[in-house]
Amino acid sequence: QVQLVESGGGLVQPGGSLRLSCAASGSIFSIYAMGWYRQAPGKQRELVAAITSGGSTNYADSVKGRFTISRDNAKNTVYLQMNSLRPEDTAVYYCNADIMSNWREDYWGQGTQVTVSS
Repeated sequence: QVQLVESGGGLVQPGGSLRLSCAASGSIFSIYAMGWYRQAPGKQRELVAAITSGGSTNYADSVKGRFTISRDNAKNTVYLQMNSLRPEDTAVYYCNADIMSNWREDYWGQGTQVTVSS
C-alpha cells in the first residue's frame, strides 16, 4: 500500500514563505511525475507545479517566479518552496504522484491548509 504524507502548511502573512513536503512510502517500485495541486473554497482543484523523475518542471502562471518545486528521489519526497505569498494563494494544497507499485497508479495526499493573511 502506498501513502503520501504532506507537511509544512500553516498561517503566514502576505509576503512570507512556507515550504511544503510530501513523502511517499509503502511498496514503491518507481515514482514518475510528482506535483502539487491546490483547491480554494468554491474553486476547482488546479495544478500549481509538477516535476518529472528527470527533474523537468512546469508551473502555473500565477506562481512562476515565486514557487519552486524540487524532489529528492532517494527519499521519495517532493517539496514546494513558496515565497512572496499572497492572500490568493490561500488553499488546501495536495500532493500528487504517479507511482508504480503493484501497478501504475495516481496517488494523492490528504491535503495541507495554507492560509495567507495579515
